[in-house]
Amino acid sequence: VISKMSENLSYSAKSEVANLIKRRTRLERLKIALLKAPISAWFGMIVLFIYFFAAIFAPFIAPHGEAEIFPVAYAPWGDGHILGTDQIGRDILSRIIFAARNTIGICLLATFIALGIGTVLGIIAALDRKYLDQLLSRIVDTLMAIPVMIFTFILLSVFGPTNFNLIVILGILESTRFFRISRSVAVGQVVLEYVEVARLRGENLSYIIFKEILPNIASPLIIEFGLRFIFIIFTISSLSFLGIG
Repeated sequence: VISKMSENLSYSAKSEVANLIKRRTRLERLKIALLKAPISAWFGMIVLFIYFFAAIFAPFIAPHGEAEIFPVAYAPWGDGHILGTDQIGRDILSRIIFAARNTIGICLLATFIALGIGTVLGIIAALDRKYLDQLLSRIVDTLMAIPVMIFTFILLSVFGPTNFNLIVILGILESTRFFRISRSVAVGQVVLEYVEVARLRGENLSYIIFKEILPNIASPLIIEFGLRFIFIIFTISSLSFLGIG
């Protein structure tokens, strides 16, 4: 009996290490998050996957060429044209599939530009909290007071409706949203100890922005990135309907 008690009371570092909880990998955490995702999130992910898949593999999916012209204009659906043809005889379904490339490319570039400009300026304004903060905030308020659709329409009419101009204009106008979010979140971070320690170490501004503050405010910016991407798609669709997109 005494020998059994001594065995139970004996300490083993090996057994203690074995009892530690194994930390999940990123892939495992991603699987758990996907399993817990609601049906609406799954629906959105499936739609985005189909859209990106069509944009990447458009030449292999489209039944006809993007600029291929057929003899019959305004042909009804059927006879090799699922959605019919347009006013000059091009297959509408093929043009919709190929158009996904331009739409996604323009929207991604414009959203990334907006994310970069708005986030950096927002964090700089939160770090300054003086004249620069007031100047940037008033400029952003002025830009946000004008509807994006009307402002884009005017600027494209002046500079020309090219893809480059469209990307730059939408990137600058939509950066105001990222500025407001990044500044409001960064204001609560710049007063914390880790930012003060970085300043006392003599770190430069870019290090404080990208290494210290940005990783701690990334979550709301990622969410806003998805929202801005969709809103830019709506804007481009509306401009295309008006004939300048």
